[in-house]
Amino acid sequence: QVQLVESGGGLVQAGESLRLSCAYSGSTSSIMSMGWYRQAPGRQRELVATIIRGDGTSLADSVKDRFTISRDNAKNTVNLQMNSLKPEDTAVYYCKAESFMGTRWYNYWGQGTQVTVSS
Repeated sequence: QVQLVESGGGLVQAGESLRLSCAYSGSTSSIMSMGWYRQAPGRQRELVATIIRGDGTSLADSVKDRFTISRDNAKNTVNLQMNSLKPEDTAVYYCKAESFMGTRWYNYWGQGTQVTVSS
C-alpha cells in the first residue's frame, strides 16, 4: 500500500506561482513512477507531469514551459512548481503513484488539492 497526501493548492492571480507537494508513504520502494494530474469542472482528468524512478521527467505540452516536477527523496515528496499560472490551469490537482509489487501493478491516488487562478 502507498499513501499520498497533496498540499499547496490555493487561489492565486494569473501570472503568479504555486508549489504543490505530494507526500508519499507506505511501500515506497515499490513506486515506479509518480505523476500529477488535474481535472477541471466538466472535463476529463488529464496528465500534467510525471517523474519516473531514476528521475526522468515529462510534462504536458500545455505546461512544459511553466511547470517543473521534482522529487525530494529526503522528505519523500514529489513537487510540482507551477509558474506563470493561467486561468485555464484552474482544476483539482491529483497526485498518482504507480507501484509494482509481486507480479502486479497498482495505482494510488491522493485526495486532490484545488488550484484556482483568477484573471
